[in-house]
Amino acid sequence: MTDFTMTGEIRTDKDIEHTDLPADKWGEAVFNINGEELVMEISLEDKVIVALMAGEDAVWKGTLEGLKKLLKGEIKAR
Repeated sequence: MTDFTMTGEIRTDKDIEHTDLPADKWGEAVFNINGEELVMEISLEDKVIVALMAGEDAVWKGTLEGLKKLLKGEIKAR
């Protein structure tokens, strides 16, 4: 496995901030909006893997490089 270092931060508009949350292999941020979860999960494997979930049936998972290409419009989601 490649050596990675990762810390997490969560900030809100209510002046609440949690920083430097340590992680070795994975971390996730979960927001619950009217009973529906919006989740971002990062896992450190041979590459950085990102998963985005909006509810149970809208999921994207791929590498960090793939996410960057998706956001730039260079690739389409499957």
